[in-house]
Order: sequence, then structure tokens, then C-alpha cells
Amino acid sequence: MSLGKSDWIWLDGQFIAWDDAKTHVLDHGIHYGTGVFEGIRAYKMQDGNSAIFRLEEHVERMFKSAAIIQMKISYEEKEIKEIIVETVRKNRLTECYIRPLAWFGYGEIGVYVRNPFVNVMVAAWEWGKYLGKEALEEGIRAKISTWIRSNPNAFPSQIKNTGSYLNAVLAAREVRAMGYDEAIMLDHRGFISEGPGENIFIVENDVLLTPPLHASILPGITRDTVITLAQDLGYEVKETDITRGRLYNSDEAFFTGTAAEVTPIREVDDRRIGSGKRGPVTERIQKEYLATVTGEREQHKLWLTYVYI
Repeated sequence: MSLGKSDWIWLDGQFIAWDDAKTHVLDHGIHYGTGVFEGIRAYKMQDGNSAIFRLEEHVERMFKSAAIIQMKISYEEKEIKEIIVETVRKNRLTECYIRPLAWFGYGEIGVYVRNPFVNVMVAAWEWGKYLGKEALEEGIRAKISTWIRSNPNAFPSQIKNTGSYLNAVLAAREVRAMGYDEAIMLDHRGFISEGPGENIFIVENDVLLTPPLHASILPGITRDTVITLAQDLGYEVKETDITRGRLYNSDEAFFTGTAAEVTPIREVDDRRIGSGKRGPVTERIQKEYLATVTGEREQHKLWLTYVYI
């Protein structure tokens, strides 16, 4: 999906015009992938206001990612949250995608740098459905990639790091070149892990199954949301290793993610999943998720940070 454009980007302490937000070609993060980021969404509420979904959890995860790569962000979590809200507000956005990013900047080069400068930026722009609006109803065709997720001792899968996404890019480009909508990746043991930018769930006899954290998955905030909502609806949810054969034989399957939201998977490796269309459990969870992010569920309004007071 092509990148949208808004008016302002917050960069290292000030708002800069979108086209003027630049960095140096010798920034460490460009050469070595030393950056951490988040993908966050704001939604239009029933009253016309805008609210950012699970802002606190996203910023907390970003700082945990930074801690793992020993990055010291020169702002507190509270300040970054306030900057994110102000970025949406200053760009007069109602529904948008938000990208905070911190990276090792200009000053030193080489794999090891003693005292790297850390740049921080926040951008927000209008962005539609990641895999297409029709995918939310019709489902997508997925293929298991030949590229696998790294062993957790080779790379910490629980961080959202810029460099690690080359793995995801390789998988996505591989299967899309073959005509599929999205990739599914295995972990280093051969079990189902996740998509390039999404977690995955399957449904068996109205029970939801999803790979555990040790399957080299990112601990997704949308994944956590869906687990909570599914349990609210009375479904049992199990975190368990899933073989590809079990995925093929599942009643339903779907992706979750900030960008993907809740996207049904109708086919994997040219094998129809269930009825070959969005299943009833997926549809129910999808509707509950969309109702929650737009403020229709009173019990989960603490997940919303309102932009325009």
C-alpha cells in the first residue's frame, strides 16, 4: 500500500514539515538496522472524536525493545505518548496510522559504537486497510514461506526492531511474487510462527489456538486484544505449537495485527481452510474488535486515548 502524506512530522524535539523531515545517510540505523518502532492506529469514534488504540501498551513495548538493544531514549514514556497524541492533533487527523521510531543516528560507524546518538521521530498519516478492504470479508490466500523466523537465541523475537524486518520482507516478496496475498512463516523448529507483520490464530471446534511466544513470535498487542475479546465472548483460547497440517485442517484461520486488524485466511498453500471464506468465529471476533477500537464497548474504553478533548 502506498504511503500517505500529512503536514507535520515530529523529529528530535520539534515539528517539521513532512517533506523536510530528513536524516543523514551515515546514520548508524540505516547501515545496521539499529532502530525500534511501533505501528499504532487511531480510529474515529461514534461521537466524531478520534482515539488512539492501546497507546500505553505500544509505547511500553517500544521502550522494552529499546532496552534489549541497549538504546537510551532521551524521553520518558509519558512524553512520547503526549508527542504521539499531539502529532495526530496537529495533522488534524481522525483515522490514521502512527509510526514512532527511535534509531542510532549520526556520529559513529561500525558494528559496535560506544556512545550512539539516538534520534526519535513520530509520523501519522491516513492509511487504509493493510491487506485491502475486501480481505476483511472475503479472506486472503496465504503461502508458507521458505524463509523461517530466527531462533530466539539468534535474534530476540519479542522486539520490534527495524533490522529484523528484512526477514519479513524476504518472506512477503517471495510469496507475493507467486500470486499470494501474504506469507506464513515457520519457526526454527518447523512449527507455525506468524506472518511477516501479523500474528496468526486458527479455530478448531470453536476453540482458538495461537502459537506461543517461544515460537519466535512478536507478542502482538492486537493478538493480546483478540485473546481478551475472544474470552469475553466465551471462547476458549490456547497458546500451543501448531503444525502446518493442523493449520491446513483447521475450521478457520485469521491474522491479527495493528495494520491487518482481524483478517480471515481462506486458503493456505492452495488448500481451502474450512469453507473457504470468513468463518463464523472469525466474523464474530472481527466485529467485536472493530466495535472495541471505535469505542462501542464500555468495558474496554480504558484502551482508548482520546485525541480531541
